[in-house]
Amino acid sequence: MSDRYFDNFMLKYVEEKASVPGIEEEQDDNEDSLLKLLKMPYPTLCEKLKRTALDLKETIVVETWGYTGQKVQDFTIYTGTLGTAFLLLKSYQVTNNKNDLDLCSEIIKACDSASSGSSVVSFLSGRAGVCALGAVVAKHQGNKQMVDYYLSQFKEIKVTEDGPVELIRGRTGYLWACLFLNKNFGDGTIPSTHTSPVVDKIIENGREMGVASRCPLMFEYSGDIYWGAAHGLAGIMYVLMHFGLPPDALADVNKTLKYMINNRFPSGNYPRDEARRSDELVYWCHGAPGVALTLIKAAEVFEDKEFLEAAIDASKVVWSRGLLKKVGICHGISGNAYVFLSLYRMTGNVEFLHKAKAFACFLLDRAHKLISEGQMHGGDTPYSFFEGIRGMAYLFLDMTDPANAKFPAHEL
Repeated sequence: MSDRYFDNFMLKYVEEKASVPGIEEEQDDNEDSLLKLLKMPYPTLCEKLKRTALDLKETIVVETWGYTGQKVQDFTIYTGTLGTAFLLLKSYQVTNNKNDLDLCSEIIKACDSASSGSSVVSFLSGRAGVCALGAVVAKHQGNKQMVDYYLSQFKEIKVTEDGPVELIRGRTGYLWACLFLNKNFGDGTIPSTHTSPVVDKIIENGREMGVASRCPLMFEYSGDIYWGAAHGLAGIMYVLMHFGLPPDALADVNKTLKYMINNRFPSGNYPRDEARRSDELVYWCHGAPGVALTLIKAAEVFEDKEFLEAAIDASKVVWSRGLLKKVGICHGISGNAYVFLSLYRMTGNVEFLHKAKAFACFLLDRAHKLISEGQMHGGDTPYSFFEGIRGMAYLFLDMTDPANAKFPAHEL
């Protein structure tokens, strides 16, 4: 067994038991509890996942909002209080519980005050996340005044040309927030006058650094040229593909992704960065999972089977080495499950849905026990969205509608 992941002993496909109305399932007390979950009829499993997620949500609200005296220390979605609001919005969308929406709105208002003056512009870690999420929640509430307030606040965000490019804290994260708003309110809500200069400058920055390499676009963050979704090429390319790029820029994105495919490890995994060629990390932030999500989008944009085939190859790495000893979205089992959900959405192949179900069932069956025994890391911030159980709860809710499940703050 690796120090990073559990050996994946689960079958690639387990036949579900037929559900017969009015007849209770026979229980085999000697059967492994995880196998029982995998054999459950999918609607029954989804109900179990949903109930667990809603119980986790209540615990998370108490720990991150109630016990803090409703004070915000960290306003971000990534590890902070806004992540609780993001989970509450998902809960509302699944259950239509208006109390979740009202509490979500209350938390966002507190985060609005706490984020005032923040120079970080991204969705996950900056002011853009507060304003974008606030506008969407106000729309669900039918509160036009607050929609107008949050949208006007969003449009006042200043994006500097010398800030980081990456997704979590940088300009790409700002562009993702623009796309999120346009998806929820309609194209042009955040007009191209706001986005085009940012897109153009990112392309320019990438070309400047790519001149010295075999790759058209390269980007540096904290001294490293990262490949992954959080800080590097995968996250940046994913967002750029959503904009109407000129042909030369679109060609550079295509060639950059082909460069990554051609320089991956023989295993199908991807390096952490340009300099470090160690085939260790199978995370959303670094490695195959985050790259796979971007390749799936590239297969759609470029209609090129090579991208989909590479994504499927990456998913094999996730299946064999992605049952991580961490619970979260960023570098844990919860995030890795989304690779299979994305491939299921793209291909309709039920084997991918089963693999997502297997990862979710592993968490449902064993995460609490493994964390309590110290065999699984619950996250440096254990109730957070991207590191802790908040992301697991989000995944469980997403599993109730797998055809529309998308990695939060990466897929659109």
